[in-house]
Amino acid sequence: MDEMRFDTKVAILVRDDLPAWQELNVTAFLASGIASDPELIGEPYRDADGTTYLPMLRQPILVFSADAATIATARARAVERGMRVAVYTAQLFSTGHDAANREAVAAVAAADLDLVGAGIHGPRNAVDRITKPARLHP
Repeated sequence: MDEMRFDTKVAILVRDDLPAWQELNVTAFLASGIASDPELIGEPYRDADGTTYLPMLRQPILVFSADAATIATARARAVERGMRVAVYTAQLFSTGHDAANREAVAAVAAADLDLVGAGIHGPRNAVDRITKPARLHP
């Protein structure tokens, strides 16, 4: 198969001290935030029997593990560069729905967010620089 090189990159940074279930939850929520951009979504899938499946992102998502300070710095740099950013804060583990999630984030200044994850979409080289201190998730 031909490998496709994209001009942009999708990266998800997850705090390295979370239990596995929280890592997976954070990653799923952040990926859904990135997927909210209709330009990033591919075509629906269809199997040989004609069953249609939901479309997914057209490009790979790289998942990184990082400490809280690295995630906060990556979020700030991505915002400064005008990139698309999704955030997941520790408070969201105790909320039960989307409206409560938004209220929890809105109650805290950007610099004070207790980030457990961030999703970033932007130019490949810029995302590479922003995520450099993080390591690919094992």
